Amino acid sequence: MNELLTDTIEITRLAGAAIMGFYRSSFDVTDKRPDNPVTDADFAADNLLKEKLLARLPEAGWLSEETVDSHERLSRKLVWVVDPLDGTKEFVMGMPEFSVSVALVEDGQPVLGVIFNPPTGELFAAAKGEGMFFNGTPVQVSDRTQLDGAKIDASRSERKRGEFAPFEALVELTTMGSIAYKLARVAAGHTDATWSRGPKNEWDICAGVLMVQEAGGRCVNLDDAAFPFNQPKTLVNGIIADNGHLHQQIISALAPYRDSARQ
Repeated sequence: MNELLTDTIEITRLAGAAIMGFYRSSFDVTDKRPDNPVTDADFAADNLLKEKLLARLPEAGWLSEETVDSHERLSRKLVWVVDPLDGTKEFVMGMPEFSVSVALVEDGQPVLGVIFNPPTGELFAAAKGEGMFFNGTPVQVSDRTQLDGAKIDASRSERKRGEFAPFEALVELTTMGSIAYKLARVAAGHTDATWSRGPKNEWDICAGVLMVQEAGGRCVNLDDAAFPFNQPKTLVNGIIADNGHLHQQIISALAPYRDSARQ
């Protein structure tokens, strides 16, 4: 793994340590929107990441969930795309299903990604053309070829809303927080696939998209199209991530529910 990725891993770990200073302790929680909390830990991690990542690459732009967006980033060749704490609801509940997600985008495509789950110590990393790593060891997506009985990570809130009800009898569902963490788990072969029929932001998925691709899998939006990053509008049209072997089966299984996807 290259020097920049090594430095990014170190910085991401530091952000995770900052988050753990608040975990299962006292912190302030506010709601940005209904069912979308933000905490002191989100801001502490964001401040640390912004300071250290931009010091490492001063020429890069910045896009983060917890920083007011500036379209100045659109003119930059390199842009950091960051979610300082993905899975804030799980963090607030004291559940170890959240992550720090850091990606570097070059000309609209991710070239480096790090996802770290601080309470479990799981570190996922990838660089364009250099493969996918879990805790420093090269890994790939799973080799499962049949969707029937496949292991699928599902969002807790989406499963509660009934969005996975049509698939309960078909696959083995595991409820899991943080879409970034779920994407990393697909890339590492810990699960076979994950998907979300609701909108996501670039910072939710950018690092994970690179990881799935570098591990040999497929990662697309609900229209089966690739993602461009560092766009003026940061919302994307859902996500499907899988090991590649299951891709067409998942596309077919989701097709009848495409019109009911949340916008």
